[in-house]
Amino acid sequence: MAQIFHRSTNTLSRLSLFGAVFLVGAALWVLALINRSSYVTQEAVARTQPVQFSHKHHAGQLGIDCRYCHTSVEDAARASIPPSKTCINCHAQIWADSPYLEPVRASFRSGLPIPWIKVHDLPDFVYFNHGVHVQKGIGCVSCHGRVDLMNQVWQASSLQMEWCLDCHRHPERHVRPREHVFDLAWTPADQETLGQKLVHDYAIHARVDCSTCHR
Repeated sequence: MAQIFHRSTNTLSRLSLFGAVFLVGAALWVLALINRSSYVTQEAVARTQPVQFSHKHHAGQLGIDCRYCHTSVEDAARASIPPSKTCINCHAQIWADSPYLEPVRASFRSGLPIPWIKVHDLPDFVYFNHGVHVQKGIGCVSCHGRVDLMNQVWQASSLQMEWCLDCHRHPERHVRPREHVFDLAWTPADQETLGQKLVHDYAIHARVDCSTCHR
C-alpha cells in the first residue's frame, strides 16, 4: 500500500503535541503572574478618599495612637471606622474652618457617615478577626504596612490566601510583644528567637484548616 502521509508528518505531529503542552504551561504561568499582579490584588494602589486625611501626619508626625480612631481593634472582629465626631473632637479647635474638612463638618451636622473607600478589602467569604490577631501579638504593620509614612493609604500586601497561609504557618516571623503591637516603627533585635518564645508564651497554634477563615 502506498504511503499516504510524508514521513515528515510524524515529526510535525510530535512538535505539535509538545508545542501544545508548552503553550498550555506558558498560559498557566502568565495567568499566575496576572493573578499576583497589583492589577488584580490592588497592592500598592493608593486610594483617593472623600477627605484628604493623612495617616503620615496624624499617626506619624502627631503620634496619634491607632486605637484613638479604630476603637474596637483590640476586642472585636472589625477595627471600626471612626465617626465624624472623633474628627471634630480636635477639628472643632484646629483647622475648624478649613474647606478641606467641610465633608467632615457636614457629616457631623447630618449624622450621615463619611463614605470612606475601603483599602484592605477582603472578600465576603473570608473571616478575619482583628481582636484575635492583636491579642496574639500581631502588629498593625504586618498587614497594613507603615501607614505612619503614608499620606494616601495603600494596600501594603497582596491579601491573597497564600500570603495569609505563610503567616499562619510561620507566626514566629511576625509575632511581637503585645505592648508593641501598635508601635509601627518598632523592630526586634532578633525576630527568630523572640518570635519562637512569644509563640510559646502566647499559645499560638498554626491554624491552617479551611474553617479558620472560611466559615
